[in-house]
Amino acid sequence: MEERVKQTKVFGIRAIIEAINSGSSVDKVFLQKGTKGPLMQELNGLIKEHNISFNLVPVEKLDRLSKHMNHQGAVAQIAAVPFHDLNDILEKDTDQKLLLLLDGVSDVRNFGAIIRTAECTGVDAIVIAKNGSAPLNAETIKTSAGAAFKVPICKVDHIKDAVFMIQASGIEVVAATEKTDQQIYDIDLNQSLALIMGSEHKGVNPSTLKIVEHKAKLPMKGEISSLNVSVACGAFLYEVLRQRLF
Repeated sequence: MEERVKQTKVFGIRAIIEAINSGSSVDKVFLQKGTKGPLMQELNGLIKEHNISFNLVPVEKLDRLSKHMNHQGAVAQIAAVPFHDLNDILEKDTDQKLLLLLDGVSDVRNFGAIIRTAECTGVDAIVIAKNGSAPLNAETIKTSAGAAFKVPICKVDHIKDAVFMIQASGIEVVAATEKTDQQIYDIDLNQSLALIMGSEHKGVNPSTLKIVEHKAKLPMKGEISSLNVSVACGAFLYEVLRQRLF
């Protein structure tokens, strides 16, 4: 079962292309007059193929529609990304599930970057809490390069609830935290698992850390003691991918 949020605007050529290719309902596309290039040509082809309404407009209108974000000459009005039911994801008969739980990640650019990396590394679903999480808005979608239309995103009341559901399905949970001596490279990730990344300022909630099977960190050699959460998430996910490929 899917839950849809209200209509939103999507800006950026690649993000709009991915939205169309995913089958999302695109109501109208606004294109900057005179903009050219291979990606714009691809977008124009999709607009014609899917008979999508479009207008050629001056850059000032696109600046207003995107609130002066980097729109790349294209803004679309689109039915927003649907949220999926975590139970449906868990019930799918797939080998080596990979779930990503975001415990309080609140910055939309971090959220978008994480979604993009998750799509690249084969994450089956991303789980966020209804409260305290970054919104799935136009900036998130743009930063994800359209990956938000490809990776199922689930909303739950509390991340701990999701952890208990996942564990009940026989999937082990790994929390990224500096409060451990164990490195991510010391854990067998070549199995179905869920990875938890914490908020930008507080990390994974201490009460959640108490119920997970594994806690892991990345080695640090510099004087700065922590990484941006989207960078750290990428390092963790690519270690999962490395173990599964090799």
